[in-house]
Amino acid sequence: MIDYSVKKYEASNRKQWDEFIDSAKNATFLFKRDFMDYHKDRFEDYSLMVYKGEELYAVMPANRRDTMVYSHQGLTYGGFVLQSSAKLISAFEAFKAMLQFLSSNGISKLDIRIIPSFYSVLPSDELIYFLFLANATLIKRDVLFLIDYQNKVRFQKNRREGINKANRMGLEVKMDTNFDGFWNEILIPNLKNKHDVAPVHTLSEIKLLADRFPENIKQFSVYKDGKIVAGTTIFLTKTTVHPQYVSGNADKNIYGSLDLAYNFIIEKYKDSKRYFDFNISSEENGKYLNKGLVFWKESCGARSYTVDNYVVDTKIADTLTLNLL
Repeated sequence: MIDYSVKKYEASNRKQWDEFIDSAKNATFLFKRDFMDYHKDRFEDYSLMVYKGEELYAVMPANRRDTMVYSHQGLTYGGFVLQSSAKLISAFEAFKAMLQFLSSNGISKLDIRIIPSFYSVLPSDELIYFLFLANATLIKRDVLFLIDYQNKVRFQKNRREGINKANRMGLEVKMDTNFDGFWNEILIPNLKNKHDVAPVHTLSEIKLLADRFPENIKQFSVYKDGKIVAGTTIFLTKTTVHPQYVSGNADKNIYGSLDLAYNFIIEKYKDSKRYFDFNISSEENGKYLNKGLVFWKESCGARSYTVDNYVVDTKIADTLTLNLL
């Protein structure tokens, strides 16, 4: 019988962790330590490494608050990350060992967000099944919008009109490194005026991350007569294009600047990526939909996809079993 063991991540495990993330079937660059650790001062890291014998079999990016562990509050998504060769029954044993470790170390509950399956390079719904067996509580279900490049829906008429308008006005989309212009002239003022909030990443943080992950973080800026009028900062994974930030100036509807930007980016990656992820359009744990965002994203050809967040009592590990026939 093969033993499963669990330990907390330490800085000395950095190389092994990152190499595992590179080869895992359901990980993205957000789980690399250079990404996770940029805000390590804000979170008590409680990332876990699960071994099958001597082999690293699974990891969970996580942080701790009191007697709860979250996967991970500083990331868009978390979850249980598995090696590419992982199989269901062994993955179950690894998951159970992880819950036992948490329970034995004073952690009463695990708050875990599912990694959207379109980020995976292989099918990876094991965690959803394990959470069902563990009687986990669904606490949040967000709706995001997704374009599947293999089944692409055409832009609606109003979006095509916006693109034509932008072209007539001489707007130009460039992939550049003008994070300063986008953050200071467009993004920060818009978020402050509309929602009285700031971007999750500061300008210095996004520039740091873009420097660490130049192949994964790109800036696209829209210009009119040499002046930035809109932009989007995108995250690129193995399978997916994801606009992390998007914003335009007060004339974005008159110019059609965002229509032009999205059409440009969607077309640019149509042959190298499978999905274009528009991010969530729900609020307050999924109980409300932002009607304007839903309309805009669907008019770009995106369709709905749900992402769940669960809480599981770690003591369930004492009785958790996989019933086999």
